[in-house]
Amino acid sequence: MTITYDLRGKAALVTGAASGIGLATATMLARAGATVAINFLPGDARGTEAVERLRSEGANVIAARGNVGDAEDCARMVNAAVRDLGRLDYLVNNAGTPGTRTAIAPHELDRLTEDLWHEVLEVNLIGVFRCTKAAAPALKAARGAVVSTASIAGLNSPGSSMAYGASKAGVISLTRNLARGLAPEVRVNAIAPGAVDSTWMIEWTNEQRVSSIENALLKRRCTPEDLAEVIVFLLAGAAMVTGQTIVVDGGLTT
Repeated sequence: MTITYDLRGKAALVTGAASGIGLATATMLARAGATVAINFLPGDARGTEAVERLRSEGANVIAARGNVGDAEDCARMVNAAVRDLGRLDYLVNNAGTPGTRTAIAPHELDRLTEDLWHEVLEVNLIGVFRCTKAAAPALKAARGAVVSTASIAGLNSPGSSMAYGASKAGVISLTRNLARGLAPEVRVNAIAPGAVDSTWMIEWTNEQRVSSIENALLKRRCTPEDLAEVIVFLLAGAAMVTGQTIVVDGGLTT
């Protein structure tokens, strides 16, 4: 049974919300009554389409274009979103990049270029800090909550590359320390998704997809909605949960 919340009067910013987990989360929050700022990269038509579609359904959403991987643009985007929303109760740090179209095995060190490391860390790790830092005053005023998207790759899984895994391990550590730094006004948690059926930039083989189903205790891959449900719970419920990373992988890593 899906738990529903009455979030009328609440405001949220969801980064990386043009598709996948971010869009599913923004949609769930908006349908629960929250006003939602949907962040996406400038020029990404999917983000504009998502905003228009949700508005046509009667949802109260706004566009928050910006790149969390760029320090100045990230701060501008968050500050503009808070101004336009009028307050900020929830921040979802979901924007991320694998930095590669195909998985890079741990032994393929030559494929892990300086540019790849820079892009992955700027977006996946430092972007989480930037957004949270910029949003902190508004979140404290609202006694709000933050949820970031980590990954099982940050725990004990190869992921798309060791650079990606390192960035997500960083998110897990950052989550604990941000929880310390923003307490007691703001709760900060993360989720660690396993294999997810979504529009993502990694081209997994059919064999890899089948394996992720067969090796999961629940015998299926996660949907974006599965992850969104946990994110919304950590935002709107879970009043005594902070500094935690919740694995949501159907038992893939159990």
